[in-house]
Amino acid sequence: MFALRHLRLQSSRHFRSSYAAAATTKHMLPRLPARVLIGDLSHWDRRQMQDLSSSSRSSSTATEPAKPRTPVEELLAAAKPYAQLMRIDRPIGTYLLFWPCAWSIALSADAGCWPNLTMLGLFGTGALIMRGAGCTINDLWDKDIDAKVERTRMRPLASGQISQFDAIVFLSAQLSLGLLVLVQLNWQSILLGASSLGLVITYPLMKRVTYWPQLVLGMAFNWGALLGWCATQGGVNLAACLPLYLSGVCWTIVYDTIYAHQDKLDDLQIGVKSTALRFGENTKAWLSGFTAAMLTGLSAAGWACDQTVPYYAAVGIVGAHLVQQIYSLNIDNPSDCAKKFLSNHQVGLILFLGIVLGTLLKSDETKKMHQATLTPSSYVPALPQQPEVIS
Repeated sequence: MFALRHLRLQSSRHFRSSYAAAATTKHMLPRLPARVLIGDLSHWDRRQMQDLSSSSRSSSTATEPAKPRTPVEELLAAAKPYAQLMRIDRPIGTYLLFWPCAWSIALSADAGCWPNLTMLGLFGTGALIMRGAGCTINDLWDKDIDAKVERTRMRPLASGQISQFDAIVFLSAQLSLGLLVLVQLNWQSILLGASSLGLVITYPLMKRVTYWPQLVLGMAFNWGALLGWCATQGGVNLAACLPLYLSGVCWTIVYDTIYAHQDKLDDLQIGVKSTALRFGENTKAWLSGFTAAMLTGLSAAGWACDQTVPYYAAVGIVGAHLVQQIYSLNIDNPSDCAKKFLSNHQVGLILFLGIVLGTLLKSDETKKMHQATLTPSSYVPALPQQPEVIS
């Protein structure tokens, strides 16, 4: 009897202590609607639930030591700033540098033949390396300017993730790799390719002295229009390559002016120049003129190479693409400017496909006529025939 009474007393004490703990916990927890308690979270603020769960987890994990990183993770973390320095995460610049090279290589192909795949591979590799080197050179010149521009202030040099000395060492490695690719070509191409380095180095300075830095960029970015033909043919056919090169320069002015409109307010405050500031509210008229010049040059290059219908159809599509870009462009909307700029990758691809298809459709007769115009004829006097001796 005494044991039964003692058991009841212990049970009542346990019940009161459990009730008190539950009441205390109730005051500590947020008040939840009844529908939450029965499992309906559709109208409940999930952010409050997540905060509650995260706070409970943080109390248990706060004392856990951080896991040591593996050697691979350490290597990736160390390489990340250098990958950002060469814009490996933004390949649009590599594409825009590669396409003029690809155009020239495809135009130089024999009638009915595909472009030289080995050359396309070499120039693609070179475009990746030299575009990265150009970005490193640009950031070395502009690290103080980049720190003052909202879009560029987190670049590795401007933000201090990489020192200037480390960037110079990295640039030396990039240029060495670029030279390694260049020496795979003939000696004429090596000399021609090396001569473009002056444009690459001086371009970032142009924004300090002229409103036309995009013109210098176009001269550097489209050097491949000359180099590609030289690499496959051992020389430059100016009748085809010069209008192709000038068309590429006009194209670069179009897309890089659109790109420059993103930073025009910062450029005004800092004091750097660009065609975006030069053209101002007349940007669309200027870009229309450069587009017309580009299409004229592409037509002249096609005529010099005896191109066929697919090529001229591609030129027409390129023209329509650029017209749509220009007349739907909002120069005061940085997001729209970035979108239009990125779409120029399609322009290069469309023209390249048109060149390839146009070359494949060339006839053998066209091929012979084309070679006759490119190869200077020479006079070879006939040798006198010896009289036959009749025995």
